[in-house]
Amino acid sequence: MANLTEQAPQKTGIGLDPIDVPAIAADFPLLRRAINGHRIVYLDSAASAQHPFSVIEAMDHYYGTSHANVHRGVYAVAEEADRLYEDARKAVGRLIGAPHPEREIIFTKNATESLNLVAYSWARANLVRNDAVLLTEMEHHANLVPWLMLAKERDLNLRYLSLDDAYRLNLSNLDRLMEGVRLASFTLMSNVLGTMPPAAVLVDAARRAGAVVVADGAQFVPHFPTDVASLGCDFLAFSGHKMLGPTGIGVLWGRQELLEEMPPFIGGGGMIRDVTLDGFLPTELPWKFEAGTPPIAEAVGLGAAVRYLEAVGMERIAEHDRALTSYALQSLSERFGRDIKIFGPDDPNDLSARGGVVSFALRDIHPHDLSQVLDQSGVCVRAGHHCAKPLMRRLGVSATARASFYLYNDESDVDALADALGEAAKLFS
Repeated sequence: MANLTEQAPQKTGIGLDPIDVPAIAADFPLLRRAINGHRIVYLDSAASAQHPFSVIEAMDHYYGTSHANVHRGVYAVAEEADRLYEDARKAVGRLIGAPHPEREIIFTKNATESLNLVAYSWARANLVRNDAVLLTEMEHHANLVPWLMLAKERDLNLRYLSLDDAYRLNLSNLDRLMEGVRLASFTLMSNVLGTMPPAAVLVDAARRAGAVVVADGAQFVPHFPTDVASLGCDFLAFSGHKMLGPTGIGVLWGRQELLEEMPPFIGGGGMIRDVTLDGFLPTELPWKFEAGTPPIAEAVGLGAAVRYLEAVGMERIAEHDRALTSYALQSLSERFGRDIKIFGPDDPNDLSARGGVVSFALRDIHPHDLSQVLDQSGVCVRAGHHCAKPLMRRLGVSATARASFYLYNDESDVDALADALGEAAKLFS
């Protein structure tokens, strides 16, 4: 296993040193498997990333040596569990530049729950009939359905920023749409298109309107340096399993002053200061929003994932993703020409606002058929509507195939994808 803690990123004359993909890939046990006699080419990290040995070992070690419920016991093992759990909170806060991680980092079960927490707690306490909420056409269902539910309950006015023909947000009417908006919620990177909206422009417009800003960082935080102060948002949601961590744990960061004013999301043990038969008083942050036994082992694993990403360097990961995406866009376009349609900004020389997902259609082959054929060559891609049905309708399709890249992928994986697509084209010719 590579000792990444000793691999600090170093500047070179032309930028950051490239990451050592073979050494990194060796840290991921699943990538050692073969499918149908082929090595696994895992191109579905946008759905769920793989786990390095260090994450698996950290969780195993916790279960074997320090497992106890947190914030309940005063014996030695329980205090060890407390420390590991809260150390993970600090690590996550450090990764995103949280000013007060010990109070502002809320552990949830995923980004979906994090976004629902904002909708159920802040929004239900602050939004009333006819209040306006601004979203975009490219949102994941996790950042759409909670607002649709709330709009139906409170008779809210939902507004949407549309996409232009280049798969970027149309901001020509931003100021008009933002008038009177109380809350703006948008993805930092589309899980379908790879499009990254101009967050600074959106946040500035929201601030002028006096709106609270919610950012869905599920696709962004695992791949790019993130600083909540620079982003300027009020809430940031993301998931552990897309950033080398385990499933079952997500994060909500929120400004401390907003979190303190918000009512609890879920009631039960661990989130109270006092309870009588007539009422209750919630406890302090962050535990006010962490009712019941939390995902302790998962938090330990997420802390290990954060340390792994920090050892590689988020700047290096971002640069690697950009280079690999550029190579993929160019390779696929040159090889398949008009037979392939790429959904998303497709200029390989302009990736300033694009992340490492490539959604595509190959001729008239159904994406599910395409994915199954690729699987025969060990190539793993996602096929479907990607939990973004309104966006699919905007694109005029029911589904797409999607390849997504991460730090353990390299050009040979893109070549394997192209070769498998070539075989699929022959099969369906």
